[in-house]
Amino acid sequence: MTSRTGADYIHSLRDGRAVYINGERVENHVDHPAFHNAIRTVAGLYDLQAANPETLGYRSPGNGRQVSFAWEIPTTPELLKKRAEGHLTVARHTGGWLGRSPDHVPSALVGMVAGIEVLEAYDPKRAAALKGYYEWARDNDVAMTYTIVNPQGDRSKDVGAQGNKYHSLCVMDEDAQGITVRGAKMLGTSATLAQECFVGVQNPLKPEDQDYALSFAIPMGAKGVRTLSRRSYEQAASSSFDYPLATRFDENDALVFFDDVKVPWDRVFIYKRPELVNALFHKTAAEAMMNLQSQARLTVKLQFLLGVARRVTETTGVINFPPIQDVLGKLAAQAMAVEGAFRSLAGDPEVRNGVYVPRAARVYSATSIGQELYPGFVQEIRGLVGGGVIMLPSSVEDFANPEMAEMIEATQRSGATSPVGRVKLMKLAWDALGSEFASRHTQYEMFYSGPPFVQHMRCFGNYDWSASTAMVDGILDSVALPNKA
Repeated sequence: MTSRTGADYIHSLRDGRAVYINGERVENHVDHPAFHNAIRTVAGLYDLQAANPETLGYRSPGNGRQVSFAWEIPTTPELLKKRAEGHLTVARHTGGWLGRSPDHVPSALVGMVAGIEVLEAYDPKRAAALKGYYEWARDNDVAMTYTIVNPQGDRSKDVGAQGNKYHSLCVMDEDAQGITVRGAKMLGTSATLAQECFVGVQNPLKPEDQDYALSFAIPMGAKGVRTLSRRSYEQAASSSFDYPLATRFDENDALVFFDDVKVPWDRVFIYKRPELVNALFHKTAAEAMMNLQSQARLTVKLQFLLGVARRVTETTGVINFPPIQDVLGKLAAQAMAVEGAFRSLAGDPEVRNGVYVPRAARVYSATSIGQELYPGFVQEIRGLVGGGVIMLPSSVEDFANPEMAEMIEATQRSGATSPVGRVKLMKLAWDALGSEFASRHTQYEMFYSGPPFVQHMRCFGNYDWSASTAMVDGILDSVALPNKA
């Protein structure tokens, strides 16, 4: 069976789902201007995969179909390295701007299957359901998102004390066929670009929060599932010339509402087990595998931003100034450090149930560094571009007015490119650094893995302190007070 194509993917999204944006329910979200281009960007990734089966695909053992490399369980060090390179290739196709690309959520499922004993110890039936779902999703190369955080609400109160029991996703009922759920989840990044949604909980839960301790998978077009989209940067962008990133890579974020949704038991992975919802990500290899993809994406995104910085300084004629090279060199060092952290995830793995996965300590180190580095990285480049990203024509339409074009020609000067070339570059720089699209990405990177202190605590808990303290103790043990006898 041949690999899935972009056309196959687009067809799969025409499922009659309920999507809400700009005051209305959208009847055909696939062709709506808020989502049209991003969906085609993802379709391009499926076409890329189909054209490169050796590096971006593998043959599913379930039905023999050629599917994404992201579904393959890395049972050798070479397969883990192939996976890392595949993530880089996908990220380079989008400049690192598409976080929830089709290789992300499958990675989480692969990690859960690698650590399936965590779930089996609690409930073999739920573990079998998860493994069965993974196999089905793999065989069909399903496009997925996940919603694993409860709506923010009043953070001084527990999940069940928000004034409405169903503020967050909660079980209502169960019967022989499955469970019925009601409530909301966030952040449905790429919910409008996905066929299926994996639902879980990353928020801390107390033992009495059993009704909120759920994990399952559901089609985005299922009865009772509604998607409330945030503002679309793609739709708000005036043109691809003025917003070359927002018009292509706005993967969208959304609240996903579950209005009395029936979930069959073979799609229910955790049911009323508060102690297990976090373990599904943190005690299996899910977090390690999904962060292999996210660190590949961050590596590529920083390289993209470095390219912007280099081109801007060449265009403004300051590339040979020592202070400029100092900044560019520092940024290059930071980008290479992030790449080094990413490559260590595949280069120094641990083996779990015969599966090669990144070490937890390296994962938390990489995510911690990335979260803190990104906003400063962007800020440094903003300092390099200065007022050049503000001194711009209002839109591409200005070039069609001879009087305005004359003023543009007179002011947008550069020894490295034409006035049009300079404007194009500065428009790109603004979309990467200062636009609404860019601001969302800064916020996204800052809290991608949760609050930074959480990552720091995980680094603390997973670092090999004994190796460090043993060296210190060795020196201390060799030193003694002089013998005055």
